[in-house]
Amino acid sequence: MNETPDTLNVLAVDDEPPALDELAYLLRARPEIGQVHTASDATTALRLLRDGGIDAVFLDINMPGLDGLELAGILRNFATPPSVVFVTAHDDRAVSAFDLGAVDYLLKPLREERLAEAIRRIVERQRPASPDNADAESRDEVIPVELGGVTTLVSRSSVRWVEADGDYARLHTDTGSHLVRIPISSLESRWADAGFLRVHRSYLVSLPLVTGIRSAGTGLVVCMKPVGIEAPVELPVSRRHTRELKDRLIRGPMQSWTSR
Repeated sequence: MNETPDTLNVLAVDDEPPALDELAYLLRARPEIGQVHTASDATTALRLLRDGGIDAVFLDINMPGLDGLELAGILRNFATPPSVVFVTAHDDRAVSAFDLGAVDYLLKPLREERLAEAIRRIVERQRPASPDNADAESRDEVIPVELGGVTTLVSRSSVRWVEADGDYARLHTDTGSHLVRIPISSLESRWADAGFLRVHRSYLVSLPLVTGIRSAGTGLVVCMKPVGIEAPVELPVSRRHTRELKDRLIRGPMQSWTSR
């Protein structure tokens, strides 16, 4: 159990003793952390996890026997799975970590400010939902993006729209765009409950950031909220998605007003 109700009980897993010692030391220095357990292999880690009471696991990927990704896959089947943060020297497994629902992906050598950010994400994820804090918002997902050997984490809430690019997807945010190795169809189903809607085979939009729709030729375009002084972005709406878009943007809100 946690030392106090307000602290996290965590497990650090790494097969390299110096790295494990450093990770445990940095975790114990954080005020949000209560008890820190350690394990040098997945078998020991599973034994500790099955005893219960672990809120989060900080997990290396490359380990002998069962590796970190495989262990995380097992944890997903727990009735109450702990949050998982990968701590690794390899930046090429971030997409796999995302697919497993990892809270964060930290690269060695570990920086204290990135560890603090990962812990903040864990605390946010475990905060009970309230009427003013919907579950989709309180559990804002992060997407690891690899560029030039650097892994950047993009929050789902910062994504304005998604553009299909073959088997990839390009995430458009206020600060730029990011190409990820995830099909747009996967993001469509995964983010449906977070307010994202497919409007075209090539586009997925965040409905709260839609400012309107208008006719364009024989079809429709959806207008996205502009950033700063930039011109508003308009994206095409395919015929097969027009009805659902209007239902979500116009008919649904109108019904809620007329029923009051």
